[in-house]
Amino acid sequence: MKQIQTSFSWEKGMITLLRMAIGWHFLYEGVAKIVIGNWSSQSYLANTSGFFSPFYHWIAASPAIGVVDWLNIIGLIFIGLMLFIGVFVRLSAATGALLLFLYYLAYPPFGLSLLSVSRESHLYIVDPLLLEALALLFLACSRHSGYGIDLAVFRRRKTEPAEPDTLPGRRKVIKDLASIPLLGLMGWGAWHNGRRYGVDVMSGATIQVNRQDLSELKGRLPFGKIGGHEISRLVLGGNLIGGWAHARDLIYADTLFKAYNTERKIYETLMLAEAAGINTINIGFSSNPVLQKYKKVTGSKLKVITQISADVKDESTLFDNMYQAIDFGVDIIQVQGNWCDWMVRDRHVDRIGRLLDKIKEEGFIAGLGAHTVDSLIACQEAGIVPDYYMKTMHHDNYWSAHPKENRVPFEVDGVNHLDHNKFHNNLFCLFPERTAEFVRHATVPVMGFKVLAAGAIRPEDGFKWAFVHGADFICVGMFDFQIVNDVNICMDTLAAIEKEKIRERQWY
Repeated sequence: MKQIQTSFSWEKGMITLLRMAIGWHFLYEGVAKIVIGNWSSQSYLANTSGFFSPFYHWIAASPAIGVVDWLNIIGLIFIGLMLFIGVFVRLSAATGALLLFLYYLAYPPFGLSLLSVSRESHLYIVDPLLLEALALLFLACSRHSGYGIDLAVFRRRKTEPAEPDTLPGRRKVIKDLASIPLLGLMGWGAWHNGRRYGVDVMSGATIQVNRQDLSELKGRLPFGKIGGHEISRLVLGGNLIGGWAHARDLIYADTLFKAYNTERKIYETLMLAEAAGINTINIGFSSNPVLQKYKKVTGSKLKVITQISADVKDESTLFDNMYQAIDFGVDIIQVQGNWCDWMVRDRHVDRIGRLLDKIKEEGFIAGLGAHTVDSLIACQEAGIVPDYYMKTMHHDNYWSAHPKENRVPFEVDGVNHLDHNKFHNNLFCLFPERTAEFVRHATVPVMGFKVLAAGAIRPEDGFKWAFVHGADFICVGMFDFQIVNDVNICMDTLAAIEKEKIRERQWY
């Protein structure tokens, strides 16, 4: 019996997969820009820094920028569609490569150090845009275009090598047109994902990190470890992106910060922080959805520490936040500082221990936060030791700090007094000397937070005080325009401490 041969070519199959993957990328980018609404490439073009930046700046300033935007969108969609279903492959591949080279030259990765921050945006010469453009050039020059409509409709083209005619015609057509139902399936998946997570505001040139700022970085931010997690010594605080502001008696600050930190601005801030070397963020529980979405749509590897709590009166809710945090896909779970203070104040220390034990039982690093050092002392005396502490750590040498003799344990997150000599959202490490003493003897890592007393202390001063007095990591709320400067200050501070040998506590 004569053996039936198959006309399937693995070479053409792999080319088809490559072509469809790139096509989907183009198509998704184009459609996402339409769905976003009011998308414009103006900021992307206006901030270019390459050799051809005058050309891009001229386009950005042109009254025809709207036409350029629509040509870009239409080009992405048609190139992506043609590549995916396999029609006019060589033309679409060549056009797509040209478009990618234009993107590449807008922000060329030339002149960046090979030892710079390990992020895609810092690769030297070769970056993902160049790789994808070269792949398209390969498709444009290849003797095969893969399976697709080109073969189904123009099977006898001389440019396509003949293959054995061993399969029935219907099966050939099905094979060549298989990309069409796959396109429908992937389109449905993208639509379903969009309904669940909202519009993908991170597509393509929608948001760009300010590379001029990144060029001012002095080096690589040092890292430490908490359990099996490698964490940057400077951790991004989540209060500013969550809309929580400590501003003494400025009643508009919360509203102002929320207005500034739109979802787009949050993404810009997170991208810039990662590019600057910060790999961890510590957030309030309600910020989990935006972080989950950010990581999903960008593929970010940012480590998320989420703070959890429970109803102070209802013990049955003790583990609810923890399980919800796990569902959000967080990396580290930490008992929230004010909740720990309240549990100690109300003599429910046992609940803190049970919650920490449960976090560890679920396989997560368990952190314990506090504003008042008395809370951590009480837990330690009860035999409760977390995997790390998170403690407010700042000095009180600033004008709005109320007198030490008027300070009362557990008053942070309590009543804001009108008396200038009492607490009014103005002091978060009530007893700096006692905190420093506790930290000095701690045998687990310590993350200091509120190290700038919510903006009352300059970073050069606050960072140094916290690290010198034993903090292994500092958690700092930063706006996007502060990140690069704060990273440099952190590196300078750590280098100075090491050189001057002014830290007593070993690093944990």
